[in-house]
Amino acid sequence: MANQNVYSVGQVNSYIKNMFDNDFMLKYISVRGEISNCKYHTSGHIYFSLKDDVGIISCVMFAGNRKGLTFHLEEGHNVIVRGKISVYVKDGSYQMYADNIKLDGIGQLYQRYEALKAELEEMGMFAREYKKAIPKYIKTLGIVTASTGAAIQDIRNIAGRRNPYVQLILYPAKVQGEGAAESIVNGIRALEDRQADVIIVGRGGGSIEDLWAFNEEIVARAIFECEIPVISAVGHETDVTIADFVSDLRAPTPSAAAELAVYDVQELMYDMQALEHRLNRLMKQKQELTRSRYLGYFNRLQLKSPKNQLNSERQYAAGLEERLCQKMKEKLTESRHRLRMLSERIDGVSPAKKLSQGLAFVVDESGKRISDIKSVRKGDTMQVHLQDGRIMAEVTAVIPDKNNKKKGSRDGRETDS
Repeated sequence: MANQNVYSVGQVNSYIKNMFDNDFMLKYISVRGEISNCKYHTSGHIYFSLKDDVGIISCVMFAGNRKGLTFHLEEGHNVIVRGKISVYVKDGSYQMYADNIKLDGIGQLYQRYEALKAELEEMGMFAREYKKAIPKYIKTLGIVTASTGAAIQDIRNIAGRRNPYVQLILYPAKVQGEGAAESIVNGIRALEDRQADVIIVGRGGGSIEDLWAFNEEIVARAIFECEIPVISAVGHETDVTIADFVSDLRAPTPSAAAELAVYDVQELMYDMQALEHRLNRLMKQKQELTRSRYLGYFNRLQLKSPKNQLNSERQYAAGLEERLCQKMKEKLTESRHRLRMLSERIDGVSPAKKLSQGLAFVVDESGKRISDIKSVRKGDTMQVHLQDGRIMAEVTAVIPDKNNKKKGSRDGRETDS
């Protein structure tokens, strides 16, 4: 017993690795199986599992060997992997290092997935016209997922950060294994009865077997028949299930679903402040415009005001009155001047004036004025009107004026009285 060799763990793992590496069969081997737990690493390596009905083996394809890969590895693909099987010394596990991967048909689960997808799509359950709009502002968010796990924690964190006033109602559903589909359906119907504003149905990432509950027809029909908008959030961004097609909105992750369902209250406050500022600015502009219009109307009214018009008419009437008075004064002065001239002229020919100057007014017996000697004869009676009375006289003689060139009397000769 004392002479027995004692080896370290690393030595044992290295020995086993050498055994694998020196085995000709394991160095050049092709294995047929179904892809599961496929992950594309940021380094370019591909990590996946290869399984069948009996067992499972871990596999890796390094970035340098991906040049010969002509398709994108997906869950459920049946493939033939060629490479070697070796031991990873650090953990003592063995895995297959793939050099080449070829498709060997589509796996059974993937066939079921494609068949159900085609059937439901033909029935119109994926049609856009049946999609319900997600309300922008909600009060209650229903969640159908496992009570433990990263999905519910992510949703709680995101929802609490964006809007702590939104009520979260969790239905702790079984999301994997036997009875998971029925549990998810019960959760959707329970939250519909609670009249949540939006329902998130989802879980964290996993293989196609882990996510299969969300590919069941009863889950798809429950989502389609739900009167409340449903957001699917199953797995990672690369995971696609039937629930994603039939839901009203697909989110790549549970965190993204929370961001789509719950509005950001701070952003809402900023929007409200921006709208308030815009409203105040528009109100000020409206006030300025209204004030400007008012002043314009006021000035126009002042110009067309009856009072102003009346004052203008009064001023015009006063001007006319002044002009009328001036014209009347001028006319009166002119009339007085003419009257004075006519009066002087009348005075010049007035009998009374003549009489006052020593002249007399002589008429015959009939009252006819005698203006020359032709109108009288010797023996005629006439009246001589003076300033202070009249004289009755008889013509004793008619004597023509010696200076008068016209000779003769009414009978052609001088008559002595």
